[in-house]
Amino acid sequence: MKLDAIMDALKFAYRQKAAVYAVGDFFKNIFAGGFSFKRLFAGILAFFEMFACVLFDKPVTPRGPELDLEGYHLVFCDEFEGNELNMDVWKHRGLGTRRTGFNGESQVSVSNGNLYLTGEYLEDGAYGAGWYTGMISLREHYKQGYFEIRCKCNKDKGFWSAFWIQSPNNPYDHYISQGGVNGAELDIFEAMSGDKILKKNRNSVTQTIHCNGWDDDIENIDSRCLGIFKVGNDIYDEYNTYGLKWTEDEYIFYINGVESARSSFGNGVSQIPEEVIVSLEIPDELPKKIASNKDYSTQMVVDYVKIYQQ
Repeated sequence: MKLDAIMDALKFAYRQKAAVYAVGDFFKNIFAGGFSFKRLFAGILAFFEMFACVLFDKPVTPRGPELDLEGYHLVFCDEFEGNELNMDVWKHRGLGTRRTGFNGESQVSVSNGNLYLTGEYLEDGAYGAGWYTGMISLREHYKQGYFEIRCKCNKDKGFWSAFWIQSPNNPYDHYISQGGVNGAELDIFEAMSGDKILKKNRNSVTQTIHCNGWDDDIENIDSRCLGIFKVGNDIYDEYNTYGLKWTEDEYIFYINGVESARSSFGNGVSQIPEEVIVSLEIPDELPKKIASNKDYSTQMVVDYVKIYQQ
């Protein structure tokens, strides 16, 4: 298409191209339902949002269909009742060195109906003095279904909250991943917007697919950021839901029950069971204000994790 060629010539990122097409589809749907000033105003807002995304890589509002789980049933649910993590279904993941710090069991706790993943500095941590955080994953692996978390993201810069799926194979190996069909990483959400200075750039999340073997570049991971999306309210003090419907043909991402993106990036969707992960991530380098303040701490607070399958 001519529009694709123009956007390629302008070196648009995939998420910027997606914003352009999403606005076009949005206007079609608006006028298909009959003219109204309310619909027109919504279209104008979407149009300006698209321009902001294209020109300044600003976040956009999810405007897809609402989540429909007809034909799906609940196969896993943890609402984190009690006072400790259910180790029959969960395990601590990646214990030890993690980027500029460590993953530790001590950073995972359950109380008041929530899971808490805490990032903080420990003088007497299990792996020595340093910055610690927590990561857990389900012992059972899943292939396809709808995966959802309800959580509050950690505040401030540096650490970031994440809910993701990763193949037990090496999804970053060109010959193992085979373009994602034999394993991929699916970032249902990553909340890095705490690093943003301007308030209007905060309260947003990214949704990304990683694999290898999609192109001829053996060394570099094949990644597609599907977008930077506005959540619509305070992601740090309010609970929000982030979900992924993994079907036979594509991955469909959701924020608060509204479709934000869909893709079959790579050579198609993963065909193997994968690991479901909740993590408070630590960066390669902490901001100076945090690194110099050993009293600093931050938390990701999780209300539930649920999985549905057909």
